[in-house]
Amino acid sequence: MEQAQKTVLLTEGPIWKRMTAFAFPLFLGNLFQQLYNTADSLIVGNFLGSNALAAVSSSSSLIFLLVGFFNGIAVGAGVVIARYYGAKHIAELQRAIHTTIWFGIASGILLTAAGLILAPQILIWMKTPADILPQSITYFRIYFMGSVAFVLYNNFVGILQSVGDSRHPLYYLIISSLVNIVLDLFFVGVLHYGVGSAALATIISQFVSAGLCFYRLMRKSPEEYRVSLRRIRPDRFMLRQIISNGLPAGLQNSIISIANVVVQSNINSFGRMAVAGCGSYSKIEGFGFLPITCFSMALTTFISQNLGAQKYDRVKKGARFGIGCSLILAELIGIILYITMPVLISAFNSDPQVIAYGTQQARTVTLFYFLLAFSHCMAGLLRGAGKSAIPMFVMLICWCIIRVTYITIIVQFVPSISAVFWAYPLTWTLSSILFLYFYLKGDWLHGYAKNK
Repeated sequence: MEQAQKTVLLTEGPIWKRMTAFAFPLFLGNLFQQLYNTADSLIVGNFLGSNALAAVSSSSSLIFLLVGFFNGIAVGAGVVIARYYGAKHIAELQRAIHTTIWFGIASGILLTAAGLILAPQILIWMKTPADILPQSITYFRIYFMGSVAFVLYNNFVGILQSVGDSRHPLYYLIISSLVNIVLDLFFVGVLHYGVGSAALATIISQFVSAGLCFYRLMRKSPEEYRVSLRRIRPDRFMLRQIISNGLPAGLQNSIISIANVVVQSNINSFGRMAVAGCGSYSKIEGFGFLPITCFSMALTTFISQNLGAQKYDRVKKGARFGIGCSLILAELIGIILYITMPVLISAFNSDPQVIAYGTQQARTVTLFYFLLAFSHCMAGLLRGAGKSAIPMFVMLICWCIIRVTYITIIVQFVPSISAVFWAYPLTWTLSSILFLYFYLKGDWLHGYAKNK
């Protein structure tokens, strides 16, 4: 009974109720994660001005480039864990969990070194304006000193969500978000320490959330997925499974990030006001992505658990429900953002140019959020079915190769920032067409059932 209160078993009960009960804490968690990420920009923009805001904004694509790969591996680990949990294979579940934590520690150390060493050169390649480059480097390097906490937090959350516990990660994220905001206000607003202190506030709060998750797994979780320090070590078989499931998702994140770095480089060439305006929009855009993210994550866990339990009809019904909800919510939010964007951008910085750039980007892309929702939900569905290579190749083709090629060619003939913005809805359309083909074809489900 105690375990039932802690987790949502997605293999039983009404689909809409189970998936919603699992997705709603994910939604709230992502909401606080976005508040967490936005706090730096809001506080820096209001207390330190547009140059500091541009410095923080210019680093975001680069941060996701390095963090996104290891987050993708964590997604693969979650698929493996959810599969064993759904099948009730406890010994394999334990080995998968402890291997995931070991891999997170090793990845965090590697990511710290990469961030500290590569930051200056990559920011220069991104055409970061010279007047904000020193602050961008400072923010980036301090941020990546907390890499172990970032990677482990995502691994811990992936473990908890894979066994149906989406509530406790939400509680810990709320706590760490509040810590981040308080420290941001103290370091930047009271002590006036600059952009580096905003990054310091972020990594302190991330260590808080990672520590709370780790305590939960060690002391408060049921025996079947409880963590023991002595058992944290790599298992070769599990590591191969985790990497084979997670590598495509990690590469996919990195591929998308590389394309976004190219987009950011073109935005940077329009000056610091464009960087600040588009950076402010990207923080607001994160809130619009919330239903997309939560249903995509819920679909991955739902599909994994139910395939592990061999409930194939339930898999198909859950896929339709999750995709439909995500599309409707994403488009409603897109319409709201289209209308309210000038007011929202002004919360970051009141400069008319900053507001104009952010609003222009929003009014180019927000009405196409339903396409983004479909692509992400299909990627989550295919990962849950063990077909993570398909979304990797679709997004490699559409969101990287075609997007970068389009921008490289179009800016030569139309040197306008709006031409850069159109890269997003155009490539979302192409990826949605390809994903619709894979969904209707049905091999993602029939192939799994046949192999089983």
